[in-house]
Amino acid sequence: MKKSGNELLQFLAGLAMLIAGLFILSQKVMVYSGFWGYGFTVGGMHLSNGLIMIPFIIGIVWLFASDGSLGAKLCTAAGVLIIILAIIMTTNIRLVHVTLFEWIVILVLIFGGAGLLAKLLFAGRGGTHAPTTRDSEIGRTSDRVDAIEEELKRIKKEEQK
Repeated sequence: MKKSGNELLQFLAGLAMLIAGLFILSQKVMVYSGFWGYGFTVGGMHLSNGLIMIPFIIGIVWLFASDGSLGAKLCTAAGVLIIILAIIMTTNIRLVHVTLFEWIVILVLIFGGAGLLAKLLFAGRGGTHAPTTRDSEIGRTSDRVDAIEEELKRIKKEEQK
């Protein structure tokens, strides 16, 4: 029978590993954004940042002029979405020089911690769980009941003879 460990301790250890690995990774990554000078390319067509703002500006003007029509709200929302997508599309993420040992430590911390958390959070879903004292008592009780039933059957057979 497998002993169940202290699940809270395992959860905290997994969480600490995941946080430590993500923190170390964040220290080894450089993020650059070219949004405020480069624009971005969609379908082979280069759009400057000013052109990105046009749907948003039209949506705001339309929103104030029409007392909040659905079209104005959709145009404004589309403008905001285009601005957010432009920022994301022009962001460059680069990993700075990292030794193999550092990279392995980062990966073990992140994926080991995530694995511990996943094991504890999703353990009950597969139908496998560590037996508790109550489960073992139920198992012993059902074994006793089965033994008693077998003994009663044997006694009845002897009486019939």
